[in-house]
Amino acid sequence: MGKIIALANQKGGVGKTTTTINLAASLATLEKTVLVVDADPQANASSGLGVNLQEVETSLYECIINKEDVRDAIYTTDIDGLDIIPSHIDLVGAEIEMLNLPNREKIIEQILAPIRNDYDYILIDCSPSLGLITVNALTAADSIIIPVQCEYFALEGISKLLNTIKIIKQRLNPKLEIEGFLLTMYDSRLRLANQIYDEMKRHFQELVFKTVIQRNVKVSEAPGHGLPVILYDAESTGAKNHLALAKEIINKNA
Repeated sequence: MGKIIALANQKGGVGKTTTTINLAASLATLEKTVLVVDADPQANASSGLGVNLQEVETSLYECIINKEDVRDAIYTTDIDGLDIIPSHIDLVGAEIEMLNLPNREKIIEQILAPIRNDYDYILIDCSPSLGLITVNALTAADSIIIPVQCEYFALEGISKLLNTIKIIKQRLNPKLEIEGFLLTMYDSRLRLANQIYDEMKRHFQELVFKTVIQRNVKVSEAPGHGLPVILYDAESTGAKNHLALAKEIINKNA
């Protein structure tokens, strides 16, 4: 049975989408079957995996609002074993439209149910907010990866997110676990980066991934070419970091 992992942090710019794209590509490279669900209206994960958004006829939005068949929304990518359900800017308005729907917090869970066993991993890229779509993603997920940027305000939003996770566990999804905190944009030369790493380790101990994602220019360049970094430059630090993360997750779930 596939494992559903949401990547969420209501703070923007922490590397959620970058991590989703590159972790998915790395898992697929390690011969796992992977589906990315782009639940962010900005649709950056979709374009970052080479989807031409002009040509998308069925996206996550149509599955939520028009009850379209989820299989019609699955698009292949340039990597064997890696598929994506793209997002659409209309998803911004979906939260309002969903308010009147029955079981509105469980719509994404219901959408993914028929295809769950077709993949080893389903990664949901959440938008930087704790709105209804993110609540849906966390209700559908088995676990959550929380990317944390190595910068001064990094720890500020975490307590709010942990509180949300606690509420979702109590009311909607008792099985939701924290897969791990992932430190992104790490620069070992900066004292601050090391302080934040130590602080996270002290607070969350085993829940902090051993792998850190270092600052790397290739990771920033790759989405502009519609490619994950492993296809853009397999020898780059960014590619190696994400591959290490994928191995760590596979071993943890073995």
